[in-house]
Amino acid sequence: MTGPDPETLAVYDDKAEDYGTRFCWDKPYPRLDAFLDGVAPGGRILDLGCGVGTASAQMRDRGFDVVALDPSEGMARVALDRHGLDVLQGDFDKVPDLGRFDAVWAHFSLLHAPRADLPRHLSAIHAALPPQGPFLVAMKTGTTTTRDRLGRRYTYVTETELTGLLTDAGFAPSEIAHGADEGLDGTVAPWIMVTAHA
Repeated sequence: MTGPDPETLAVYDDKAEDYGTRFCWDKPYPRLDAFLDGVAPGGRILDLGCGVGTASAQMRDRGFDVVALDPSEGMARVALDRHGLDVLQGDFDKVPDLGRFDAVWAHFSLLHAPRADLPRHLSAIHAALPPQGPFLVAMKTGTTTTRDRLGRRYTYVTETELTGLLTDAGFAPSEIAHGADEGLDGTVAPWIMVTAHA
């Protein structure tokens, strides 16, 4: 178990307020709403790598039992200040300790894990879900592992690689979307978002 990358974590701690200002949704997020429509009312959801807690707050406001997990103290502080969320501080390896969930949301968080650790993390997420439990994962696309302009480590994946990893972990990918957005470092990068079921 390698734990969070120290340099990546330091960037998020340092820039949490800026991140919260730039990426805090003030409107409904259609992909999140569609995901939540597939979860039983009041269901328990893991927001894996919740950041400043925007998605967690919307889940909570729709009546779900949310566990917001993130390793960054800075992000947790912003989530508390902006949304009144108590973030559980921890990394991806904490998932097996958290019990069972009805759904897991990993929105641009697992992309910071080392490539070699992805099978372990995905297997742990699968084990935490019931049969047919929904899982959304979003990552940036590519074939390398590198750092961005701010020093954050990214593991880039292809569609074939990500869907293969999901299938190997026991998931059935059901919906795939592609796009491109500007990140915190000011560069535009392509991404993939996959909804899968356990």
